Amino acid sequence: MKIIGQDTKRVDGQALVRGNPVFADDITLKNVLHVKILHSPVAHAKIIRIDTSEAEALEGVVAVFTHHDFETHYYTTAGQGYPEPGPRDMRILDSTVRYVGDKVAFVAAETVETAIQALDLIQVDYEELPAIFDLEEAMSSDIKLHLEENKTGIHDASQNIASHLDAELGDVDFALKSSDYVFEGTYSTPFVQMASIEPHISLTWLDDNNRLVIRTSTQVPYHVRRIVAEVLDIPVGRIRVIKPRIGGGFGGKQEILNEELVAAVTLRTGRPARIEYTRKEELYAARLRHPERVSFKLGFDSDHILTAIDLNILENCGAYGPHALTVMSVTAQKALSLYKAPNIRVNGDGVYTNLPIGGAYRGYGAPQAMFPLESLMDEAAHVMGIDPIDLRLKNLFKVGDDVPIAKILGEGREGFPMVLYSTEVAACLTTGKELSNWDVLRASQQSGRFRKGIGVAAAGQGSGIPGIDMGSAFIKMNEDASFNLQVGATDLGTGSDTALAQIAAEVLEVPIDKIIVYSSDTDMTPFDTGAYASSTTYISGSAVKKAAEVCKAMILEQGRKLLQAPEAKIVDQHVVADDNHRISYESICTKCFYTDEQKQIMGSASHMSYDSPPPFNATFAEVEVDTLTGIVRVIRIVSVTDAGQIINPKMAEGQIEGGIPQALGMALTEFMPFDERGRFLNLDFNSYHIYTAQDMPELVVRFAESHEPTGPYGAKAVAEIPINAPAPAITNAIYNATGVRIKHLPVRPDVVLHGIDQG
Repeated sequence: MKIIGQDTKRVDGQALVRGNPVFADDITLKNVLHVKILHSPVAHAKIIRIDTSEAEALEGVVAVFTHHDFETHYYTTAGQGYPEPGPRDMRILDSTVRYVGDKVAFVAAETVETAIQALDLIQVDYEELPAIFDLEEAMSSDIKLHLEENKTGIHDASQNIASHLDAELGDVDFALKSSDYVFEGTYSTPFVQMASIEPHISLTWLDDNNRLVIRTSTQVPYHVRRIVAEVLDIPVGRIRVIKPRIGGGFGGKQEILNEELVAAVTLRTGRPARIEYTRKEELYAARLRHPERVSFKLGFDSDHILTAIDLNILENCGAYGPHALTVMSVTAQKALSLYKAPNIRVNGDGVYTNLPIGGAYRGYGAPQAMFPLESLMDEAAHVMGIDPIDLRLKNLFKVGDDVPIAKILGEGREGFPMVLYSTEVAACLTTGKELSNWDVLRASQQSGRFRKGIGVAAAGQGSGIPGIDMGSAFIKMNEDASFNLQVGATDLGTGSDTALAQIAAEVLEVPIDKIIVYSSDTDMTPFDTGAYASSTTYISGSAVKKAAEVCKAMILEQGRKLLQAPEAKIVDQHVVADDNHRISYESICTKCFYTDEQKQIMGSASHMSYDSPPPFNATFAEVEVDTLTGIVRVIRIVSVTDAGQIINPKMAEGQIEGGIPQALGMALTEFMPFDERGRFLNLDFNSYHIYTAQDMPELVVRFAESHEPTGPYGAKAVAEIPINAPAPAITNAIYNATGVRIKHLPVRPDVVLHGIDQG
């Protein structure tokens, strides 16, 4: 291959490095209104009275919206396939608020300062209600958060259970009783925030034909269009959604967060509207990773082969459940798709509390699965006296294996059969073992204040949602042998526009600079479900490959006709007949436009797959623990990934290097404490500590040689997999260094010290 597997330049690189206006807010709208939201100061309350008269009288205020302005229409803000698998339990504005940060009202004014001033003038009388913050308490409490009759998709509102999972294959209880070894443990993962550089920002206006235009930083433009049309009761055909470049999404923008608000302002006033979240709003009023409390039981026979896996999940959805079922489903799927066991069972409940809303975040349930699973596998290896790598190698799924959980557990419905056609996770483990100096570091004796250790964790993910995700592409030829590629796929800064251009260029046998990409405009590009579930390369890339093949076949057909040659082939952007007569791409296109048959050379295609081939990863972490303070420093991370054929090595490496610091933050530094009234305390980056460049350890990133036969040119996903394994690798390394087993994230120095003292 000439283009695939090469470090080509990004198609949007020039605009980005020059600071050209490419992001959502990089346009100037005349007569724009600025929108600000009044967020609830209490965790649970009825709005008894809301008086907006003083705010409306303030000079510069154009409109104020409260729950009285919207019908009792419940919807979900999750940008997912339709019908959405999660509860429809939200309104644009509600007469009940359910967490600190919930929307109470919003103001449209001539300036941001005026809008903020107006918020202080809105008088609200709350009847404060008892709040509930604990998962187990929520399921038995007299406090009920969502009993309204018109809400749908809630599993059991009387127990505050948004969503439920229940699946079993084999006889887990009998298998555990019959096992030579049984290990069990309960682990928890915390709230964490995506911390995208660019906050949520949306702009709306009416075009010359009185159609609503939404320019927004989103991962899911087509879902934005559908949901805004529904909740504001206007036709889909009257809405255009434009997704410009995005300054980070990581799942947090797989949400219809504020687009419906600015759309309502524009529809009422006829004027452009703009909303931008502050960093403080991002941290408490946007979306967070779902905390989960996960319990595993693992059974092994005398040969250290798994006999059973029993999994129980308690997921904190927060006040609403847009991703309640699907995140928990992914936790179960990924936990039960890495190691083969003849008997598996999962029970899970997604539970409402009066805390901020859980949403989509890179990994989407898999990090919550891999931390407990890989921690318990490490503990089992230690007790059974086997090297942790060898234990994993003994129990991994292999090529040709059925993955039984895939058949019974989809995202909101029954799954599809899945066979592994490719897996190089064993190679990831063995390569990482060598690169990390595993044997030497693991055997070294530690003493003194600073103790070093090494840990390992494996992980899997997926490539799109089988039977649900769909992407489309259209490609047309120009007279200079350039091609316009139009895709609905959403580039989040990941470089997917470039990867899709590489696929098209490879098929058409042209340099990548001949491919002109236009993406994510619901008027101009074909449908795509959006950038989530690691679907873009695998799903949208397959659509691009198909469309390019149609276009290439048309080029060849027209070339044969023009050469009057029954047989011909493509060589160096020419169609060449058997007698060596040739005609260039340029001539073929020009003649098709202006002479002969006069037609456009083009191709279009869509792609959906019932397969979702997992990428795999093995991460090795070397840490140093200060036994005086309990502080853990990560010295080195070795990350080896099986992502099939790598389309663009530099961009793939960037994905790995971008996912690791997010995982390190969840493991060690990103604390989200709430006070007794449910108020989040760390409201800026001085107190909410994400990993920065100066905090990073040495990174060693490698890819296993792999080919996925169902993917475009053998590719699988790469975007989410690197975030799943670093946290358990770090905690396993802490155990190796100190003998302290960490079961709850983030790692707290006082817990480390207490463990050392107890040990």
